[in-house]
Amino acid sequence: MSEILCQWLNQELRVSRTVSPKSFAKAFSNGYLIGEVLFKFELQSDFAEFSESRGSTAKLNNFSRLQPTLHLLGVQFDQNVAQSIITEKPGAATKLLYQLYIALQKKKKTGLTGLEIQTMQPQTNLRLQALKSEAFREQRLNRRRQNEIMAKIQAAIIQIPKPESNRTLKAIEAQKLIKKKKEAEDVANEIKKFEALIKKDLQAKESVSKTSLETTDQTTAELLNTYSDDDYIKKIQKRLEEDAFAREQREKRRRRLLMDQLIAHEAQEEAYREEQLIHRLMRQSQQERRIAVQLMHVRHEKEVLWQNRIFREKQFEERRLKDFQDALDREAALAKQAKIDFAEQTLREKEIHEKISVERAQERYEKHYGICSEILDQILDLCTKVADYRLLTNNLIPHKMMHDWKELFFSGNPIYEQTSLTHGQTESTDERAELKKRNLLDNNDYEEYKNMVGEWALPEDMVNSSPPSNNNILGHVLLRLIEKSVPSEDNSADTELPSFAVKGCILGKTLSGKTTVLKSLQNEFPIRVLSIDTLVHEAIQAFTNGEKDSKTSPTREYVKGDSIGETSKYQDTTMVPVSSVPGEATTPKEGVKMNESEQSRPSDSILSLSVRAQLGAKSELMLRRGKSIPDVLLVNILVNAIKEIPVDQSWVLDGFPITLNQAKLLEEALTGYKRKSLQLLKKKAQMPTLALGPTTSQEVSVLPSAFDFVILLDISDNSSLARINDITAKEISHEISHENVGRSGTSQDKSENRNLRDHIQHRIVGFLDNWPLLEEWFTEPKNILTKINAEIDEGLLCQKVKEFFATEAVNKKIKVEKKLEEKETEKKAAASLAESHTMTPPLSTEAEKDKELHLAKTSGKGKTQSVSPKGKAQGGKISVKKSPVGSPDVSPMPTAPQPVKPGSEEWVYVNEPIPEELPSFLVPYWELIEKSYINHIKTVLRHLRESQHNVLSYLYETRTSFQEFLRRPDHKQDFVSQWQADFNSVPEDLWEDEETKAELHQRVNDLRDRLWDICEARKEEAEQERLDIINESWLQDSIGITMNHFFSLMQAEVNRFQDTKRLLQDYYRAMESKIPLEDSKKFTRVPLVQLDGKEISENQLRIPLVPRISNSPENITIKPKSATLLKGRSDPPLEVLEANFEVDEKILLDTWQQASLAISHMVAAEVHQRLTEEEKEPPQLDSKEKSPQSGANKKAKKEKEPPKKKKTEKKGKGKSSPVAEVSPVTITPEEMAEMEKRNELKLRIKEEHLAALQTEEQATQFRLELIKSKAMSVLEDLVTKVIDVYRFMDKWLGKRYLNEMASIQKLTEVARYHIETATKIQNEIYLSQEDFYINGDIKVFPDPPAPTRPPPIEKEENGTLTIEQLDNLRDQFLDMAPKGIIGNKAFTDILLDLVTLNLGTNNFPSSWMHLTQPDLQEITSILTVNTEFVDWRKFLMVAAMPWPIPLEEELLETLQKFKALDEAQTGTITFEQYKQAGLWFSGDEDIKIPENPLEPLPFNRQEHLIEFFFRLFADCEKDPPQLDYTQMLLYFACHPDTLEGVYRALSVAVGTHIFRQIETPMLTAEKTSTCSVSPIEEFTEVEESSTKDERELKEEKDERDQKEEEIPENANTEKISMETLLKVFGGGNEVLDANRFASYLKSENIYAENLIKTFQDLGAKNLEPIEVNILLKHPYIQDLIANYVDYKFPDIKMILQRSEHAQGSDGERSPSRLTDEKK
Repeated sequence: MSEILCQWLNQELRVSRTVSPKSFAKAFSNGYLIGEVLFKFELQSDFAEFSESRGSTAKLNNFSRLQPTLHLLGVQFDQNVAQSIITEKPGAATKLLYQLYIALQKKKKTGLTGLEIQTMQPQTNLRLQALKSEAFREQRLNRRRQNEIMAKIQAAIIQIPKPESNRTLKAIEAQKLIKKKKEAEDVANEIKKFEALIKKDLQAKESVSKTSLETTDQTTAELLNTYSDDDYIKKIQKRLEEDAFAREQREKRRRRLLMDQLIAHEAQEEAYREEQLIHRLMRQSQQERRIAVQLMHVRHEKEVLWQNRIFREKQFEERRLKDFQDALDREAALAKQAKIDFAEQTLREKEIHEKISVERAQERYEKHYGICSEILDQILDLCTKVADYRLLTNNLIPHKMMHDWKELFFSGNPIYEQTSLTHGQTESTDERAELKKRNLLDNNDYEEYKNMVGEWALPEDMVNSSPPSNNNILGHVLLRLIEKSVPSEDNSADTELPSFAVKGCILGKTLSGKTTVLKSLQNEFPIRVLSIDTLVHEAIQAFTNGEKDSKTSPTREYVKGDSIGETSKYQDTTMVPVSSVPGEATTPKEGVKMNESEQSRPSDSILSLSVRAQLGAKSELMLRRGKSIPDVLLVNILVNAIKEIPVDQSWVLDGFPITLNQAKLLEEALTGYKRKSLQLLKKKAQMPTLALGPTTSQEVSVLPSAFDFVILLDISDNSSLARINDITAKEISHEISHENVGRSGTSQDKSENRNLRDHIQHRIVGFLDNWPLLEEWFTEPKNILTKINAEIDEGLLCQKVKEFFATEAVNKKIKVEKKLEEKETEKKAAASLAESHTMTPPLSTEAEKDKELHLAKTSGKGKTQSVSPKGKAQGGKISVKKSPVGSPDVSPMPTAPQPVKPGSEEWVYVNEPIPEELPSFLVPYWELIEKSYINHIKTVLRHLRESQHNVLSYLYETRTSFQEFLRRPDHKQDFVSQWQADFNSVPEDLWEDEETKAELHQRVNDLRDRLWDICEARKEEAEQERLDIINESWLQDSIGITMNHFFSLMQAEVNRFQDTKRLLQDYYRAMESKIPLEDSKKFTRVPLVQLDGKEISENQLRIPLVPRISNSPENITIKPKSATLLKGRSDPPLEVLEANFEVDEKILLDTWQQASLAISHMVAAEVHQRLTEEEKEPPQLDSKEKSPQSGANKKAKKEKEPPKKKKTEKKGKGKSSPVAEVSPVTITPEEMAEMEKRNELKLRIKEEHLAALQTEEQATQFRLELIKSKAMSVLEDLVTKVIDVYRFMDKWLGKRYLNEMASIQKLTEVARYHIETATKIQNEIYLSQEDFYINGDIKVFPDPPAPTRPPPIEKEENGTLTIEQLDNLRDQFLDMAPKGIIGNKAFTDILLDLVTLNLGTNNFPSSWMHLTQPDLQEITSILTVNTEFVDWRKFLMVAAMPWPIPLEEELLETLQKFKALDEAQTGTITFEQYKQAGLWFSGDEDIKIPENPLEPLPFNRQEHLIEFFFRLFADCEKDPPQLDYTQMLLYFACHPDTLEGVYRALSVAVGTHIFRQIETPMLTAEKTSTCSVSPIEEFTEVEESSTKDERELKEEKDERDQKEEEIPENANTEKISMETLLKVFGGGNEVLDANRFASYLKSENIYAENLIKTFQDLGAKNLEPIEVNILLKHPYIQDLIANYVDYKFPDIKMILQRSEHAQGSDGERSPSRLTDEKK
C-alpha cells in the first residue's frame, strides 16, 4: 500500500518532496504535504497560509486548517489522529493518506467542486455542524451572562443604595400602584380588541370557504379565459386570504408573546410585592436594614462556601482514595516489573560473566598454546640439530655440543641462527638474539673453566692432586681496598627498635566480606582499620576545610626513616605540583574566581596546609579532570595516615593494595626495600670474583616486609555475583515495602550499590588480572599470604579471622623478643672480640717467623683445604724446573707447636693504614685485571667452541667429497655397448663356427683388459686424491690454531699472575710506607706457533713465535715401538701426520714449561727482593734514628736503584742481628718495645705477602697444567678423527676397486655363456662403476612381429541359417513387404526361387536345399495368419533358431528395462538404448581363444543375434531407426502351447503376469526352458512319438489343476484397454492389398466389432479399460483365447528333418525336377 501511495504522490501528483516508504511518516508529520495534495484537487484554498517548518506551531496551524477539509471529504480525522501523525507513529500517516486517496478518487470520478461537495453533504451532517456551532455560541453567551451576573452581584454587595425618606417612599409606592392599575387596564383593553379581531377573522374565513365551494364549478369552466375580471378578483381574494392567514398567524404569535410578557410581568410584580411586603414588615432603620442585608449576604455566602467545601472535600477524598489505589497498583506493577527486570539483569550478568570467563580461558589457552608451540619448535630444532650432527659425526655427537644445545634449549634461545626476510629492525633483533646466545655459551664455558667441571674437569693424571684453594689473603686485600674506596652507608634503620604492632592487609574480590570482617575484628582488638576510599575522602575534605599544619615545614617532616629514599622522590613529584593546585583549579571551567594577587602567591596558602590537605588538593584536581588518582598519590595518602598512628598500635588495610605497582610503592614507602636492594646489588657488583674474602660473604637476610600478614578472602566469581544480586533484591524489596520512608538517608547507599553493580564485572576481571602478580609478590621472599575460604557463614568467617589475627599477634611478639635477644648477644660478642684482639701474643723470635714463612711457601693451605697439596701440585718434574729459585733446607721441628699459617681462619690479617689515594688506583686496576682476564678466557673458549664445529664440518665435507669423487662417471658403459652391438651383429650362420667363437672370446678378453685398465686408472686417481687431501695444510693449520688458543689461555693465566703480583706488591709496600717500585722487567709473553713460513724480525713482533718444522715422508724413520695413533698396517702419509703431531706435542710441552718457569722466576725474584731489603734495613733504621730526613733520602735512592740479580743462598738465622745489636746502645725499654712491635709487624706483612704470592703461584701452576692436559687431549682427539677419516677413505677406495673388478668378471661370464650357447643378447648389458646387471626394460633390437589373427567366420551347423543369410533374407523381404505381411503365394515363390537358384549365392544352408515345393507350401501354411498372408518377421525369428526361448518373467523384466530407458513413454527406443537394456540372454559367452595365433576366434552367434533382432523388428524408415519394443516382445511371446502363448502375450501387453482362468484340454509345454536347444524339438518328439498312455495324461491334468489352485484371489486386477487388446489379437487384421508397390495399405481387424460388443456387455459403454479377470470370464474372450493360434510356435525343423529323411531314401533331386515342380 505504501508503494502505491508513493507512486500516486510522486508520479501523478508530483508533490514538492519525493516520498519513499521508509520516510513516509516523517514526510507527512507536519501536514504540509497533505495540504499540498488537497490544494492540487482545489479543496484547500488557504494553502498559502501553510508552513513547511517542523515546529510545533507550524504543525498546529497546518492540521487545524486541514480539519474542515478532511471532514468535508468524509475522512475520519480528530485530535488523536493528528497526534499520531505528528509523533510519526507507524501506519498513522499511511492510513490517513489511503482514506484521502479513496475520497479524492471518488471526487475525481464525479467531477464535483468543493462547494458542490459541501452542498451535497447529508442534512444530518449539516445539522450536526449547525448544532455544534450553535452550542458553541450558547456556551459563549452563557459565559458572558455569568460574567455579567457576577459583576452585578459584586455591585449589589458593595454598592447598597441608601434608604430614602418615608415621604418619598410613600409617594413612590402610590405612583407605582397607579401605574400598575393603568397598565392592567391597558392590557385588558388590548385583550378585548384582540379577541374581537379574532372573531372577525373567523367569520371571514367561513364566508370565503362557502363562496369557494359554490364557485368551483364556474372556475372549472372558465379556466381558459385568462384575461377576465373574475380571474383578477379571484387572485385578489386569494391574496387577501393569504394575508388574512398570515395576519392570523402573526396575531397568534403576538398573543403568545403577550402572554409570555404578561407572565413575566406578573412574576416581576409578585417579586416587587414581596419586596414591598418585606419593607413593610421589617420597619427598621436604615442601618438595621443595611446590617440585615449584609447578614443575609454573609449567610448566603457561608452556606455556599460550606456546600462548596463539603463538595470539594468529597472530591478530594475520592481523588485521594483513587490516587492511593492507583499508586498501590502502580507500585505493585513496578515491583513486579522490577523483579522481572532484575531476573533478566541477573541472567544477562551471568551470561556476560560466562562470556568473559570463556574469553579469559581462551586467552589462557592461546597463551599456553603459544608457549607449548614455542617449546615444541625448540624441541624440533634440537632434534633437527642432533640429526644434522649425527650425519656429520657418524652418530657420535660430542658431549660439549650436546651440553651447549641443552643450555640454549633450557634458556629459551633459538638453536639455529635466526635469519630475517626483512631488513632494518628485524636484523638488529636477530643480531641481539645471536649475541645473547653467544654470551650465554661464553658464560657457561667460563664457569666450567673457572670451576674445573664439565669439559675442564680434571683429567686422570691430575685426579689425585687437589685443585687450588681460594687466595684468602688476596680476597682480604681486595675487600679492604673496595671498602676504602666505597664507604659503607649508615644503616640507621637497623638500629631502630622493633615494634610489637601487627601490620597487615585483607584482600579479596568485590563483596568478599573484607569490610564486615574488619569491623568485627576492630570490635575485638585495638586496631586501626585503614580504607583507601575513606582516606582519600578525608584528604579531600581536609583540603576543602583548609586544614592547617602546626609544623613549619610539613613537606620535610612528611617522610622519616626507611621511607626517605623513595617517598621523598614521590613527594618531589607529587607534593610540589600541589602548590599550584588553586591556580589550576581557578579556570573558568571550574567556576572559581580569584584576583591576580591571590594567583600570584599560591604557594603561601598551600605550604600552610597540612600534608593531608595537600594530598587531598592533588586528588581533587585529578578527579575534577576526570582522571583516576595515580598509585603514587594513593600510597602517599596511606603512608601519611599510617604515620599518624602510634608506633605500638596495630593497623590493617582494607582491600589495598590492588595492583602490583601499588604493593611495590607501599613496600618502598614503608621499608625502603628498593634502595637497600640497589645498594646490595651495587656492593655485590664491586666484589671481586677471582678471589673471595677470608670469610664467607654474609648473605643479606631477607628484608622485612611492610606487612606481617596478608589475608585473601577467597570466593568464586559466581558467589560475588550472587551477593550483589542479593543486595539488589533486598533494595527492591525494601523500596516496595518502605517507599517513602528514609529516602534521603539511603539514597547514597543506593547510588553506591548501583555503581557497584554496574562495575562488578570489571572489578572481578581486574582482580583476576592483578592477583597472580600480587600472590607471587606476597609469597616469593617470605610467605606471608594466607587464604581463607569466604564462602561460609559470616560469623564463622569472622571467627576464623579473629583466631588468625590473635595467632599473628603472638608470633610477632615472639619474633620481636627473639630479635632483641640476638642484638644483645651480638653486642656482647663484639665487646669480647675487641678485648681479645688487644691481647695478641707477640712472636718469640724472628727465626720462628722465618720458619713460618718457609712452611707457608711449601704448604700454602687455604681455608677450605683440608689436605696439604704435594709441593706445587705439579709433581717432581716441575720442582726440578723451579731450581733457580732456591729454598733453604729447614730441619723438621716436631716438638715446636704448629704456627698459625697466613690466610687460615686463625690468622689475624694486617690492617695497617694505607695511603688514601692507593684504593682509588688499585681498585680500578683490579677491575681491569678481572675484566681483561674474563674477556680473554671467554674469547679463547668461544674460538675453541667454534673450531670444533668447523672441524666436524670439514671432515664431513671431506668424506662426502671423496665419496662423490669415487662415484664420478666412467666410460665403461660405452665400451660395453659397443661390444654388445658388435656381438649381436654377427650373422646367425656363423654362430656355430669355432673360429667365430674363438674370435668372440678374444673380443671379450680385450674388453675385460680395457675395463681393467680403466679400473686401475681410477684407483690411481683416487689414491692420488686421497694423498692430496692428506697433504693439505688444513690439519697442520687447525692444530696450530688450536695450540695458539691454548697458548692464549696460558698467556691469560700468566697475565693474571703478573698483575696480581704487582697489586700485592704495591699494597704491602704502601702498608710499610714504602714507595712502589717501578717494574723495569719486560712483560712475560707466552710464544705462539707460527702458522706460515714467512720470517719476521724480532723487533716487529709483540708476541714471540715458535717456528714449526713439518716432517716429510723422506725424513720419517719408523720407530721400533708401535705408534699410539696408527694401528694396523703402515701408511706413510699417516706416519707423517703422526710425526708432525709429536713435534706439536713437544712444542706444547716446551711452551708450558716456559710459562711455568717464568711464574716460578717471578716468585723467586719477589722473595729475593724481600730478603735484599731486609739486609739493607738495619743501617736504614740507624740513620733514620739519627736523622730522619737523610734516612728518607737514602731510602728513596735505594728504591730508585735497579734491583740486582738474585742468588740462591740460604737464609741465616742471624740476618736481623744488627737490629738487636744497635738497640741496647741508645734505645730505652719503651722504644725497644715499640721497635719490636714494628719488627713484628713487618715480619707479619712480609709473611702475609709471600704467602699470598705463593698461593697465587700454586693456583696458576695448577691451571697451566690443566690447560696443557686439555690441549694434549684436544689435539690427540683431532688427529685421531682426521686419521680415521683418511683410513675410511682408503677402505672405501679398496672396496670400490674390488667391486668394480667383480662386476667386470660377471660381465665376462655372461658374455662367454652367450657365446657358447650361440644366442644374441637382446637386453641391454649395464656396467657403470661397481654395478652390473642386464636391463630387462631395454632391448637392443626389437622382437619379431606377431602374426595377425583372421576374423571370425560363422559356420553352418545342423541346418541353422547364419547371421549373414538371415540379413539377406530380411533385406529381400523388406523390399517386398515393408509392413511385414506378405501373401502366401508370393512367400512360397520367393522361398522356391532361393532354393532352386541358390547356385553360388549361399542364401540357405545345405539342409534347406532339399526342400520341395510341397515342403515349402507346408511351411507357408504353418506361418499363414488368415489363410492368405504370412508374417515374414515371424518366419525369420523361427529360422534364426536356436536361441534361448524366454520365460514369461524374463519377458516382463526385459519390458521393464525398455520402459525405464523410454523416458518420453513413446513406446520406441533407439539402438543405443536397446544395447544398454539388453535381452533376456547376453552375448558374453565363454569363448575359448585358440592357442594358434593363425586360427580365427570362434564366432559369437548370440551377440550377433541380439543385433539382428533389432534390425529385424525396428522401423528403418526413421532416422535413427526406432524399435517398438512391445510389438517385438509379442513376437517372442509365442509358445508351442497355443493357450500359453496367448496368456504370455496378454502378460506382455498388460505389463504383469496374467493367470489362466479356464481349463483347457490341450497339452502344454513347460515354460521354464532356458537352454539353447529349441523346445520345438521336444514338442516334435512328443508329436512323433506314440500317444501317451492314460496315466501320463492323468498326471499332466493333476499338475494343471494344482497350478490353477495356486491362483491368488486378487489376481488379474489390472485393467486392459481396447487398443491393447486389438494389439494382442492383431492376427485378425485383413490386409486388403499386400503388394509392395501399394502404398495405401488398409487393415481392418476382424475381431474389433466383437471386442467392442464384449466391452459394452461388460459395462464399458465408452470402451474404457476394464479389469482382466472380468474380461477373461466373458465367453467370447474365452473362445477367442482357446482358438487363437497366432501365438503358437511354428515347427519348421520337423519339415526339414522329414525332407532330409526323404532325400536319404530317394536320392538327390536334380535342379531340373525342382524347376518342373515349380512350374
